[in-house]
Amino acid sequence: MKCPYCLYPESKVIDSRPADDGSRIRRRRECIQCFKRFTTYESIESQPLIIIKRDRSRQVFDRNKLLSGMLRACEKRPVSLDALEHAIDEIESQLQNSLEREVSSVEIGEMALEKLRDIDEIAYVRFASVYRDFKDIESFMSALDALKQDRI
Repeated sequence: MKCPYCLYPESKVIDSRPADDGSRIRRRRECIQCFKRFTTYESIESQPLIIIKRDRSRQVFDRNKLLSGMLRACEKRPVSLDALEHAIDEIESQLQNSLEREVSSVEIGEMALEKLRDIDEIAYVRFASVYRDFKDIESFMSALDALKQDRI
Protein backbone atom coordinates (compact mmCIF):
# COMPACT_ATOMS: atom_id res chain seq x y z
CA MET A 1 0.00 0.00 0.00
CA LYS A 2 1.45 3.33 -1.07
CA CYS A 3 2.03 5.91 1.70
CA PRO A 4 -0.25 8.95 1.21
CA TYR A 5 2.47 11.27 2.65
CA CYS A 6 5.72 10.31 0.93
CA LEU A 7 4.31 7.92 -1.72
CA TYR A 8 6.70 5.16 -0.71
CA PRO A 9 5.22 1.90 -2.10
CA GLU A 10 5.55 -0.21 1.06
CA SER A 11 4.00 -0.10 4.50
CA LYS A 12 3.42 -2.48 7.33
CA VAL A 13 0.14 -3.35 9.04
CA ILE A 14 0.07 -2.41 12.72
CA ASP A 15 -3.53 -3.28 13.55
CA SER A 16 -6.51 -4.94 11.80
CA ARG A 17 -10.11 -5.07 12.95
CA PRO A 18 -13.57 -5.45 11.46
CA ALA A 19 -15.31 -2.23 10.46
CA ASP A 20 -19.00 -1.43 9.94
CA ASP A 21 -21.00 -4.66 10.25
CA GLY A 22 -18.04 -6.90 9.50
CA SER A 23 -18.22 -6.35 5.77
CA ARG A 24 -15.00 -4.33 5.73
CA ILE A 25 -11.64 -4.53 7.48
CA ARG A 26 -9.96 -1.46 8.95
CA ARG A 27 -6.16 -1.61 8.81
CA ARG A 28 -3.83 0.76 10.60
CA ARG A 29 -0.57 1.02 8.65
CA GLU A 30 2.85 2.58 9.08
CA CYS A 31 5.08 3.71 6.24
CA ILE A 32 8.46 1.97 6.22
CA GLN A 33 10.24 5.09 4.96
CA CYS A 34 8.70 8.12 6.75
CA PHE A 35 7.12 6.21 9.68
CA LYS A 36 3.83 8.11 9.43
CA ARG A 37 0.65 6.19 10.15
CA PHE A 38 -2.50 6.00 8.06
CA THR A 39 -5.69 3.95 7.88
CA THR A 40 -6.97 1.86 4.99
CA TYR A 41 -10.21 -0.06 4.54
CA GLU A 42 -10.50 -3.36 2.73
CA SER A 43 -13.81 -4.57 1.34
CA ILE A 44 -15.13 -7.21 -0.99
CA GLU A 45 -15.44 -6.02 -4.55
CA SER A 46 -18.98 -6.66 -5.68
CA GLN A 47 -20.32 -6.67 -9.19
CA PRO A 48 -23.17 -4.22 -9.71
CA LEU A 49 -26.55 -5.76 -10.29
CA ILE A 50 -28.30 -4.28 -13.35
CA ILE A 51 -32.08 -4.10 -13.49
CA ILE A 52 -33.81 -4.32 -16.87
CA LYS A 53 -36.93 -2.15 -16.65
CA ARG A 54 -40.16 -2.80 -18.56
CA ASP A 55 -39.20 -0.18 -21.16
CA ARG A 56 -35.91 -2.12 -21.70
CA SER A 57 -33.82 0.61 -20.07
CA ARG A 58 -31.20 -0.48 -17.56
CA GLN A 59 -30.23 0.88 -14.16
CA VAL A 60 -28.25 -0.25 -11.13
CA PHE A 61 -30.22 -2.07 -8.43
CA ASP A 62 -31.20 0.30 -5.63
CA ARG A 63 -32.51 -1.36 -2.50
CA ASN A 64 -33.88 1.99 -1.31
CA LYS A 65 -36.29 2.09 -4.27
CA LEU A 66 -37.54 -1.37 -3.40
CA LEU A 67 -37.86 -0.43 0.27
CA SER A 68 -39.77 2.71 -0.67
CA GLY A 69 -42.28 0.75 -2.72
CA MET A 70 -42.75 -1.85 -0.02
CA LEU A 71 -43.12 0.86 2.65
CA ARG A 72 -45.84 2.53 0.59
CA ALA A 73 -47.70 -0.78 0.39
CA CYS A 74 -47.39 -1.23 4.17
CA GLU A 75 -48.58 2.27 5.06
CA LYS A 76 -50.85 2.24 8.14
CA ARG A 77 -50.29 -1.50 8.55
CA PRO A 78 -48.70 -3.22 11.57
CA VAL A 79 -45.53 -4.09 9.68
CA SER A 80 -42.15 -3.31 11.22
CA LEU A 81 -39.33 -1.74 9.28
CA ASP A 82 -37.14 -4.63 10.45
CA ALA A 83 -39.43 -7.14 8.73
CA LEU A 84 -39.19 -5.20 5.45
CA GLU A 85 -35.41 -4.78 5.78
CA HIS A 86 -35.08 -8.51 6.39
CA ALA A 87 -37.21 -9.29 3.32
CA ILE A 88 -35.13 -6.96 1.16
CA ASP A 89 -31.91 -8.48 2.55
CA GLU A 90 -33.18 -11.90 1.47
CA ILE A 91 -34.13 -10.64 -1.99
CA GLU A 92 -30.78 -8.90 -2.44
CA SER A 93 -28.89 -11.96 -1.21
CA GLN A 94 -30.81 -14.18 -3.60
CA LEU A 95 -30.04 -11.83 -6.49
CA GLN A 96 -26.34 -11.55 -5.60
CA ASN A 97 -26.01 -15.33 -5.24
CA SER A 98 -27.44 -15.96 -8.68
CA LEU A 99 -24.93 -15.93 -11.49
CA GLU A 100 -26.98 -13.39 -13.44
CA ARG A 101 -25.71 -9.80 -13.41
CA GLU A 102 -28.81 -8.50 -15.19
CA VAL A 103 -32.27 -9.17 -13.77
CA SER A 104 -35.66 -7.99 -14.99
CA SER A 105 -37.70 -5.68 -12.79
CA VAL A 106 -40.57 -8.14 -13.21
CA GLU A 107 -38.57 -10.84 -11.45
CA ILE A 108 -37.71 -8.51 -8.56
CA GLY A 109 -41.35 -7.45 -8.29
CA GLU A 110 -42.43 -11.08 -8.05
CA MET A 111 -39.84 -11.70 -5.33
CA ALA A 112 -41.14 -8.67 -3.39
CA LEU A 113 -44.73 -9.89 -3.77
CA GLU A 114 -43.74 -13.29 -2.43
CA LYS A 115 -42.15 -11.72 0.65
CA LEU A 116 -45.10 -9.35 1.22
CA ARG A 117 -47.56 -12.24 1.01
CA ASP A 118 -45.84 -13.76 4.06
CA ILE A 119 -45.56 -10.44 5.92
CA ASP A 120 -48.99 -8.83 5.40
CA GLU A 121 -51.77 -9.78 2.99
CA ILE A 122 -53.14 -6.24 2.69
CA ALA A 123 -49.68 -4.91 1.84
CA TYR A 124 -49.40 -7.73 -0.70
CA VAL A 125 -52.65 -6.67 -2.41
CA ARG A 126 -51.62 -3.00 -2.39
CA PHE A 127 -48.21 -3.77 -3.91
CA ALA A 128 -49.78 -6.11 -6.47
CA SER A 129 -52.35 -3.49 -7.51
CA VAL A 130 -49.56 -1.07 -8.43
CA TYR A 131 -47.00 -3.60 -9.63
CA ARG A 132 -49.37 -5.65 -11.78
CA ASP A 133 -51.23 -2.57 -12.95
CA PHE A 134 -54.76 -4.00 -12.73
CA LYS A 135 -56.95 -2.56 -15.47
CA ASP A 136 -60.32 -3.69 -14.13
CA ILE A 137 -62.05 -5.20 -11.12
CA GLU A 138 -61.96 -8.72 -12.61
CA SER A 139 -58.16 -8.87 -12.72
CA PHE A 140 -58.05 -7.50 -9.17
CA MET A 141 -60.57 -10.09 -7.99
CA SER A 142 -58.63 -12.92 -9.63
CA ALA A 143 -55.53 -11.85 -7.68
CA LEU A 144 -57.59 -11.85 -4.47
CA ASP A 145 -58.98 -15.29 -5.31
CA ALA A 146 -55.45 -16.60 -5.88
CA LEU A 147 -54.42 -15.20 -2.49
CA LYS A 148 -57.46 -16.79 -0.90
CA GLN A 149 -56.61 -20.19 -2.47
CA ASP A 150 -53.04 -19.96 -1.10
CA ARG A 151 -54.45 -19.61 2.43
CA ILE A 152 -56.46 -22.83 2.14
